[in-house]
Amino acid sequence: MFKNGISIVGTGYVGLSTAVGFASKQYKVIASTHDSGKVAKINHGKSPFYEPNLKELLAKAVTDGYLRCVLDSREAILNTSVTFIATGTPSMPDGDIDLSHIKTTSREIGESLRHKNQYHLFVVKSTVIPGTTEGVIRPALEEYSLKKCGTDFGLCMSPEFLRQGSALVDTLNPDRIVIGEHDKRSGDILETLYKEFYEKIPPIIRTNVPSAELIKYASNSLLATKISFINTIANLCEKVPGADVARIAQAVGLDRRIGSEFLNAGIGYGGSCFPKDIKAIIAYSRKMGYEPELLNVVEHINEAQPQKAVEFCKSLVGDLKNKNVAILGLAFKPNTDDMREARCMPIISQLLKEGATVKAYDPVATQNAKTIFKETISYASSAVDCLKGADCCILVTEWDEFKKLSPKDFIENMKQPILVDGRRIYNSDEFSQNLRFVAIGLGK
Repeated sequence: MFKNGISIVGTGYVGLSTAVGFASKQYKVIASTHDSGKVAKINHGKSPFYEPNLKELLAKAVTDGYLRCVLDSREAILNTSVTFIATGTPSMPDGDIDLSHIKTTSREIGESLRHKNQYHLFVVKSTVIPGTTEGVIRPALEEYSLKKCGTDFGLCMSPEFLRQGSALVDTLNPDRIVIGEHDKRSGDILETLYKEFYEKIPPIIRTNVPSAELIKYASNSLLATKISFINTIANLCEKVPGADVARIAQAVGLDRRIGSEFLNAGIGYGGSCFPKDIKAIIAYSRKMGYEPELLNVVEHINEAQPQKAVEFCKSLVGDLKNKNVAILGLAFKPNTDDMREARCMPIISQLLKEGATVKAYDPVATQNAKTIFKETISYASSAVDCLKGADCCILVTEWDEFKKLSPKDFIENMKQPILVDGRRIYNSDEFSQNLRFVAIGLGK
């Protein structure tokens, strides 16, 4: 029913992953962006960012003729029947989300829709605060199209729950689908599309638009809270001789009411979603006259957590002036090259302030890191190269490549075999017996 007409506005990791997901199931997809460089890359089957398996599926989709990218959203709207809006919503200085891209996109889509006579369904996948879909997007669509929502076109809010590093897996195998519908017809059409697309239908929650908008924030807020909670327990463990947060999290996670995911202690969360979404829901709550004290604490704990790695380093090395510090991992998490809110940034910034010399390595994020740190740090070609001559190593990102390193690799290559495990990926007994070793949440 929909195979000949899906369009995606926005080609970030949500938009492009969604586009490739539909194209992989032989839907004709038109992606739209204002970035001419992205258009050229995508139409040559090349991804503008790293995401596992995206490059291969994108190349196949383009070669097979199921996906193409255009600069003009009008072409996308006029040649499809359903459009997913995946425009970015970055943070503003006060923590609120910047809706300027959403407003521009809504105006352009409305202007395009004016030239179309058939009914068209718009689905908002961008993460937006409650009231945005009905209070910003819908009025713009109606104003610039001269058409009526619910009669001439449909509108739904269907948040994404993609994890960077697993975006395609999550696109094709979601835990649940949320449909926030402006009207029943819109919701019925979107549910029909989802049931056609998925081989195994996940639970579908149909609700109103503001509830759907808030579901995304509630989900990310709870996950961020679990991370800050276990980091709080980790900080306590470090004061208790013999305590180990890894064992505590393992036991707590076996409780079916709690679950083990996002109970990994470390140096905090980063990325394009959690920090931005926590700031946005805090700012929104305050506008609504409610002070979200729990989320304030969640954010405060996360902002302080990366500095523990520097404190550990200083406790083992002493004065960091002219000391060589190796950083393993630059991306905010494994299997992505995304540096947004990466935990390495406050760590490296503080190390440089302390007078240390920093050398870093990441399997895929080095090019992005160079645009941030430029020549203030040096970049290694491998993990072993990064360790050479270092007085201390801080493990920042839990890449599988780093899990293969043995105590011998640190001993043979470092000037001083000192390791700070910021993600608890190493066997504490084995490593502490062979080198000077500290880890988040490990009591002395």
